[in-house]
Amino acid sequence: MTRPTLRPLLLALALAASLASAPAAVLPVHEQYVDAGGVLLYVKTVGQGEPLILLHGGPGATHDYLLPSLLPLARHNRLIFMDERGSGRSQKLQDPSRYTVEAMADDVEAVRVALKLGKVSVLGHSCGGVLAQAYALKYQAHLARLILCSTFHSTKAMNAVFRAMKDRMAPELREKLDRLEAQGLFGKGRPWERGRYTDEYADAAWGMGYFPYLYGARPDPRFVPGAQGPDDWAVYRAMWGSNGEFVIDGNMTSVEYADRLPGIHVPTLITVGDHDECDPSLSREMNRLIPGSRLVVLPDSGHMNFQDQPDRFLEAVGGFLRGK
Repeated sequence: MTRPTLRPLLLALALAASLASAPAAVLPVHEQYVDAGGVLLYVKTVGQGEPLILLHGGPGATHDYLLPSLLPLARHNRLIFMDERGSGRSQKLQDPSRYTVEAMADDVEAVRVALKLGKVSVLGHSCGGVLAQAYALKYQAHLARLILCSTFHSTKAMNAVFRAMKDRMAPELREKLDRLEAQGLFGKGRPWERGRYTDEYADAAWGMGYFPYLYGARPDPRFVPGAQGPDDWAVYRAMWGSNGEFVIDGNMTSVEYADRLPGIHVPTLITVGDHDECDPSLSREMNRLIPGSRLVVLPDSGHMNFQDQPDRFLEAVGGFLRGK
C-alpha cells in the first residue's frame, strides 16, 4: 500500500477518534420555588439561550405533559417550565376564588422578575395559551415573542365550538352526556370519588367525546379517559366550571380578548391542529386580530399536535424563536 493511499485512511481514523472523544452537550436542570405574593410556585429550568416561559393547560394540569416533546427547544433557549398556582408542585390555596387567569398572569411576571430574566418569550398551550394572552395584554413591555398553541381568545367562541362538537356526536353519546350533566357530575360514589367526574362521564366525555379532537397521526396508546382529569379539581372547577366538559362557565368567562388583541405588537406565532379541540377557526380569528402574527395549521393533528407532528411543530416554533 503506497503512502498516498494510507493518508485518507489515517485522516478518517483521526476524525473518528476526534468525534468519539468530543464531549456530549450537558443541559443542566434547575428546580426552584418562587414566592409570588405568598403563593409558592414550582419552576424548572433547562437549556441555554434566550428565556422561554412555557405555560401548561388544564386548567389545573401540570407542566409534565409538555415533556419530553418540547425539550429539543432547550438546545437554543432556556426553557422555564412552571406549575401554575394550585397545580402540580405549586402551592394549593384554600380559597378557590384565588384561582384566576388574571392572578396567574401576575404569577408569570413574578417568576420573570425573581429569576431576573429580562425580556422573555412566552409559549402557552390550550388554557395556557389563554394565560399567555393575559400576560401579553398586561405585561407586553417585558415580552419578546408570543406563541399561542391550540388555544382560544373568547370563552363565548369556545363554548360555540363545544356546542357544535356536541351536535356532531352520535345521538346516543350526546343523549348520555346530556343526561349525566343534568344529574350533576360531582358528589357521586364513594367519599374519595365525590370530588371528580364519575368513570362513566369521564369515559364518555374524554374518551368518545374528546379523543377525535386530541390526536391525529400519532394517537397516544397510553391514553385512558379516566386519567385525563386535572391534577387539581379545585382549580379546574373554579376556572372551567362544574357542569361538564362542553361548557366553560367558571371564572374563565372573563376571557373575552377580541377587542384587545389588536393591541399586541410583539412577534406572535399561532399554531393549531387541523382538527383541534380548539377549532382552527379560533386561531384564524386570533391571527386576523393580532397585527403581523403568523399562523401554522399542522396537518393530521389534534389538540396534542406537538405529539402528532413533533418535527413540524418544533421547526415552526424553533424557527420563530430564532427569527426565521
